[in-house]
Amino acid sequence: MIHPDFSGVQLRLRKTDGKTLVFDPIRKKWVTLTPEEHVRQYMLQYFLCSMQYPAGLIAVEKTIQVGARTKRFDIVVYNREHKPWMLVECKAPDVPVTEATLHQLLSYQRVMQCSYWLLTNGSQTFCANAVDIDNIAWMNLLPAHDF
Repeated sequence: MIHPDFSGVQLRLRKTDGKTLVFDPIRKKWVTLTPEEHVRQYMLQYFLCSMQYPAGLIAVEKTIQVGARTKRFDIVVYNREHKPWMLVECKAPDVPVTEATLHQLLSYQRVMQCSYWLLTNGSQTFCANAVDIDNIAWMNLLPAHDF
């Protein structure tokens, strides 16, 4: 398991019509701060500020085709060749990281073919080298972006 240090993370928040909104620096818009969105925004800030992943190589909530179904991934970080490099699945803090959540991420991974994938609910964060889905290589640290 990986333990990202979120202590320095600052989210831009505002209230509108009784709802709390957070500014998403990747989508460049205000979005409703749901529990899952909270986790996603903390991960984005960690990627940008602590890991120095380039903002221009990060996509949030884009549509992909998984079999006959249309799905949306949470975060994908691309490499310099604009190929998917890391797939990230975020869950709300009260959603446990289970085999079912792992299978959801792996169904996206089969389509995206990323080098790494990450699964988090904010308190539990797992990252793996995605080279061999049948033989998962768990990591203790997040990989540095391949500059």
